[in-house]
Amino acid sequence: MEKIIEESKQGESLVLENKPENTKKLFIESYGCAMNFSDSEIVASILSSNGYNTTQILEEADLVLVNTCSIRDKAEQTIRKRLEKYNAVKRVNTKMKVGVLGCMAERLKSQFLEEEKIVDLVVGPDAYKDLPNLLAEVEEGRDAINVILSKEETYGDISPVRLNSNGVSAFVSITRGCDNMCTFCVVPFTRGRERSREPQSIMKEIQDLWDNGFKEITLLGQNVDSYLWYGGGLKKDFTNASEMQKATAVDFDQLLEMAAVGFPKMRIRFSTSNPQDMHESVLHVIAKHSNICKHIHLPVQSGSDRILKEMNRLHTREEYMTLIDKINSIIPDCSITQDLIAGFPTETEEDHQDTLSLMEYVKYSFGYMYAYSERPGTLAERKMEDDVPEPTKLRRLQEIVDLQREHSAMRTQEFVGKTVEVLVEKASKRSEKDWSGRNSQSIVVVFPKEGYKIGEFVNVKITSCTSGTLIGEAVGLSEMN
Repeated sequence: MEKIIEESKQGESLVLENKPENTKKLFIESYGCAMNFSDSEIVASILSSNGYNTTQILEEADLVLVNTCSIRDKAEQTIRKRLEKYNAVKRVNTKMKVGVLGCMAERLKSQFLEEEKIVDLVVGPDAYKDLPNLLAEVEEGRDAINVILSKEETYGDISPVRLNSNGVSAFVSITRGCDNMCTFCVVPFTRGRERSREPQSIMKEIQDLWDNGFKEITLLGQNVDSYLWYGGGLKKDFTNASEMQKATAVDFDQLLEMAAVGFPKMRIRFSTSNPQDMHESVLHVIAKHSNICKHIHLPVQSGSDRILKEMNRLHTREEYMTLIDKINSIIPDCSITQDLIAGFPTETEEDHQDTLSLMEYVKYSFGYMYAYSERPGTLAERKMEDDVPEPTKLRRLQEIVDLQREHSAMRTQEFVGKTVEVLVEKASKRSEKDWSGRNSQSIVVVFPKEGYKIGEFVNVKITSCTSGTLIGEAVGLSEMN
């Protein structure tokens, strides 16, 4: 639940420019968080160099891959239904091979391959470079599996193919894995321990994106604030690093500064932050550079100290509120967004009220809110009883959603009458006559197209709003162009 899951993107089949020399066809679908979509771009890049062009027609594919998520039960059920569909097509197209990538692959490897026999290969998040070898195994008629979690793999040397891109914004992965053992989360078990990517490879990827016309990047990781490069290896082993490694180490505020200074006309976002790892130095870097977006996604999960302890969140309610105060003081125009879980095991009505009162204190711009669902393999599943009745969970979730809707409406209203800078991303869903983009605070802004183009930074005066969208009129190009 630490990661943003955009419902509108779930199940997207990805397509890239064909190479005439490639003879095989790849159909690849992604579910889950931004990290999974980013990983699919890495996979497509590897397979593009090994004879595969992408297709969006499932029935003609030689290879079908689904990049999976283990965060929520809903995602797993969806993926199982997709696997049923793939296998129905496979009965007609007998040369088709089906594979599962990502977090669910690591967790359900033997079930998929041996018990249910619904896939030909299973590839964990750190084994994508092994795909050509695994496919050779499959071609020989053998099942193939590699779910070994790596201490080193960051895919820093792979230049991701940008799939289904708007050509304007892109993800740049900076860390893999996670060391925070939150009891509700399966990520440390499916993606391994935390390691950071070499900063120069990150800067090179941003340069490539800039050279190809991209205007915005999101630095991506399970927990970007704990980024630490000291020459390679796991974050937890930094204590054993040499004095020279420690002296020349790069942490997140330094990386953010490097990107902001190196690409002053590139808009920079990052996700996801963890309250216990966000240092004040990062806030000063954000405040200092106008091209770093004034938006922090800061999952809290609960407003109750007792529940935070049960979740193994290494921050208290008071520490979180102190961090919120610092953000508001150092970056007064910053939007703050949340992840919240309703109905975690043992949650009482008093705990739930603590969450609502924390929301009242922060007044988040928007958020990602879920009813707790027990995830196999997590510490909570092994050690806690899922004892909050489903109707109670859903009622509490609805109260959280309703309060968030109030706060979102209040936060968007604050922009009415102001002029904001918007990066034009696409045509508005509601009208082809309007452009849609986001402001620095990551709020969607819609305005008449006039003569403006996708990829331009436009100053827009906000005239009205809904609870989630700002509506306005362009007043000219911004200095970021």
